[in-house]
Amino acid sequence: MKGKLREELKSLKLKNFAALTLAGIIYAVGVTVFIAPVDLYDSGMSGTSMLLGQITPAFLPLSFFLIALNVPLFLYGLRRQGLAFTVYSIWTVGVYALCAWLITDILPVDVSIASPLAGKDLLLCAIFGGVISGAGSGLAIRFGGAVDGIEVISVIFAKRLGLSVGNFMMIYNVILYVICGAVIHSWTLPLYSIVTCVAALKTVDTIVEGFDRAKCAMIVTTKPVEIGLELSEAFGSGVTQVAARGGYSQKEKAIIYFVVNRFQVTKMKDIVHSVDPKAYITISEVADIIKAVDTE
Repeated sequence: MKGKLREELKSLKLKNFAALTLAGIIYAVGVTVFIAPVDLYDSGMSGTSMLLGQITPAFLPLSFFLIALNVPLFLYGLRRQGLAFTVYSIWTVGVYALCAWLITDILPVDVSIASPLAGKDLLLCAIFGGVISGAGSGLAIRFGGAVDGIEVISVIFAKRLGLSVGNFMMIYNVILYVICGAVIHSWTLPLYSIVTCVAALKTVDTIVEGFDRAKCAMIVTTKPVEIGLELSEAFGSGVTQVAARGGYSQKEKAIIYFVVNRFQVTKMKDIVHSVDPKAYITISEVADIIKAVDTE
């Protein structure tokens, strides 16, 4: 056990801490400069912390609840998520809490009644707050950590409740926004907070999975060699062939696995059908591509 922990500690990278520091700063700016000043709510534990910060005495700021709620959750998920993830996540939340405190209490920036950049425009604050905080969250995930403990709880408890992780988080956030509406006796701000949540989730997907997602083509053909040569020559990349058999015809076929970007899809289809007009092509999105490491 000690050997495993030692190995995980050695796997911690300085560049990850640098990126996670930036992620915490970005998240703090999104929340404290756009979301909190107009009393909108973030999602997850961050949103819960914002609500608690509003209904508790002033000496318990947002930063206190961010640490008090998130750190125990990350420690609780230590065995499931691993030491590296836990350390990275606690670091990110620490940076987020510190920057939130600096912006709201130390720096000469007035975020008490309105956003310094978007004023009291709820829609602008919801959209830009969601995009900026989502960029921070996505960057944290990209470099092995997280900025909100709700993600850990979702992974641990969603399966036990027969839910997907996404559905668990959605249900939690819906309950949170209902409670917020009941506490402040208004549904306007919670409804705008949903806009913030959607903008953040979309931004997280973009950061984690990339701006230009690749396309995976699965080509079923009886002419795999010819098609493979044409594709390799046209795009300058290799293809992977898998032997297959037609379920109805029982004829020998092959499946060609080929990855292109979205601008190359039409050209790829034209090349395939010029060689084999009867070729069957399915195309799906690829979230990420990890190249093999050359060990020779």
